[in-house]
Amino acid sequence: MVTYAAVSRTRQLIAALRAALGATDPLPPPPPLPAIPPPPARVYTPRPEKHAFAAQAARHTTALVGIGHVGTRYATDVVLQFQAELAVAHAAVGALLPEEWAAQHGFVGVSSRVTDHREFLLRPDLGRRLDDASLQAIRTRCTRGPDVQIIVADGLSAVACMGSGKPLYDAVARACQARGLSVGSPVAARFARVWLEDEIGQEVGAKVAMILLGERPGLGTGDGLSAYVVFDPKLGKTDGDRNMISNIHPRGMPIDDAAGRLAALAHAMIAQRTSGVRLDLARIGLASERAPRPPQVRQRLVER
Repeated sequence: MVTYAAVSRTRQLIAALRAALGATDPLPPPPPLPAIPPPPARVYTPRPEKHAFAAQAARHTTALVGIGHVGTRYATDVVLQFQAELAVAHAAVGALLPEEWAAQHGFVGVSSRVTDHREFLLRPDLGRRLDDASLQAIRTRCTRGPDVQIIVADGLSAVACMGSGKPLYDAVARACQARGLSVGSPVAARFARVWLEDEIGQEVGAKVAMILLGERPGLGTGDGLSAYVVFDPKLGKTDGDRNMISNIHPRGMPIDDAAGRLAALAHAMIAQRTSGVRLDLARIGLASERAPRPPQVRQRLVER
């Protein structure tokens, strides 16, 4: 048990020790606070700051160029647009081409060896070959020996196939026929990759195979088609054997322009008996086209 006297004696010893050390206060006095300057009149910009060159360049592309910043981050409006366009891309990749779409639009419907959409994304190799039923349909229902065999396919955007596939097919077929080229039976492929054109073209004996398929979506371009063209199609052809045109959609290359270029490619391939890196594009006037694109307007998916 601690008595009051013992406590008092302890306090006396502590006080004497503090006095011997030169200070009787438990803590030294606090130092004075430094002067704090007032905040600046403007911490963040009221709107994104854009460089003049970036703003000019942005007029000629629908890409995200010269979006500026607010402080150290993107503006809220830019972030919302980005998220909306990303959602469009995800929706395009996740869309399925209905089985009845081909028949409804006058195509011979075929399918790759893929069995479902998940397998299509994980197994590109299966999307490059026809299943047994489709192979039989090609052999029994399609015209043999055409100059050009055109295939419409879903690829990575069934949205693009359903939206522009039939109009692009019709335009390309007309452009080829205008150049004196015969066109094979219309074919529409489901769960298709680019190289599927090799087997189809080989089976029908076409001089040129051309596949028009939904391309991998980008920001704001979930409805774009790409066209891949190859001479003497057969299994084993590589990407170096092909020529292609991408970004065929309302805000990119118009359908009629793409059709004319594709027909010119097919005609040149037959004349030169080659395609891909060996094709002389200068002879058909496509090598020197380097003019700037006309001003483009980026479609806004989220209103201010």
